[in-house]
Amino acid sequence: MRYDVKDLKLAKKGALRIEWARNNMPVLGLVAARFKKEKPLTGLSIAACLHVTTETAVLMEVLKAGGASVAVCASNPLSTQDDVAASLVSHLKIPVFAIKGEDTRTYYRHLVSALAVGPNITMDDGADLVSTIHQDPAKYFRKPILGGTEETTTGVIRLRALANQGKLKYPIIAVNDALTKHMFDNRYGTGQSTIDGIVRATNKLIAGSNFVVCGYGWCGRGLAMRAQGMGANVIVTEVDPLRGLEAVMDGYRVMTIKEASKIGDIFVTVTGDLNVIRKEHFSVMKNGAIVCNSGHFNAEIEIPGLEKLKKSKKIIRDYVEEYTLRNGRKIYLLGEGRLINLAAAEGHPASVMDMSFCNQALGVEYMKQHYKEMDRNVYKVPDPIDNEIARLKLTSMGVTIDTLTAEQKRYLSSWEMGT
Repeated sequence: MRYDVKDLKLAKKGALRIEWARNNMPVLGLVAARFKKEKPLTGLSIAACLHVTTETAVLMEVLKAGGASVAVCASNPLSTQDDVAASLVSHLKIPVFAIKGEDTRTYYRHLVSALAVGPNITMDDGADLVSTIHQDPAKYFRKPILGGTEETTTGVIRLRALANQGKLKYPIIAVNDALTKHMFDNRYGTGQSTIDGIVRATNKLIAGSNFVVCGYGWCGRGLAMRAQGMGANVIVTEVDPLRGLEAVMDGYRVMTIKEASKIGDIFVTVTGDLNVIRKEHFSVMKNGAIVCNSGHFNAEIEIPGLEKLKKSKKIIRDYVEEYTLRNGRKIYLLGEGRLINLAAAEGHPASVMDMSFCNQALGVEYMKQHYKEMDRNVYKVPDPIDNEIARLKLTSMGVTIDTLTAEQKRYLSSWEMGT
């Protein structure tokens, strides 16, 4: 078995941490029990490009329990938990190609290594596997690829662009668009874990700071909520008028990034776009401003622009680079501009990834059953799967809800009854 991880001696520690995550993922546990019994994924070969964390390890266990063979690579150079990677190789005999801090060349080599298993299902977090395949289709379509899944907003954006151009070569289920994913994982997971990463990296007090959230999608909403809850003065920047209006109505100050740059203490990008914070913004920032990213790729912060302004730079703490600008001010870039919640912390809590990864597992099962009926397009997770995951999650939390009476169902399906 081929693999490339940092150190297999870390496997024991990784196994214990995976156990902790598994204990906090009860809904995925129910899926695992059924998969072990029914083996619905038998015959599938899956290449997964995901953050190699404890929660991802639990998902890999479930896929393997369902009968699939799996190979894993990292979807971000700084998101790998090396002990988890070691445990997947040592205890589950899953080929893993991921080392925390790997350089760009190694990152792309690992993508190719994961694809060498000849997958008929791809599982992406950022669409890098799909992108690699589509850049050399003759190489990767020697074995039929039935379909794929996509975990995150950025990846869905890339895949829809590919589909809109008529170039997508197989169907994709947009796991990110499931309500039990983006309403919870993006909002509560990103909100909490981003704050966690910032605090671990800097040990800065959030209370009283001007905390700038760039982007008010579900990730931005969750981050703004958590920062405000810790006493920050939250400022939101947006390009979408509806989201900007929503942020105002939610009680936040809304302004342009140009205005916010002059007064912000902590800046976080969560847009999924390119060069949100640029050279002209760095040049007017306060001395001591902290800049980081919790969107998928490090392109949200124009790091080359910051490099052009610097007089010097040094690593002053783990995951903290101090840039001294020619104007004498200091700006602190966290985690090389990569996902700060995974670079400096542990990513989303297992209890919220429980729902996201249920969507992944059940999405793969659905793809195997229905790929012949699907066009080369991007699809949402079917509503029955989404609703069932929500129901199971409530049950695992000891929460019960009402059901409609026959009379209520008739009322909701009729037009005759008025006041």
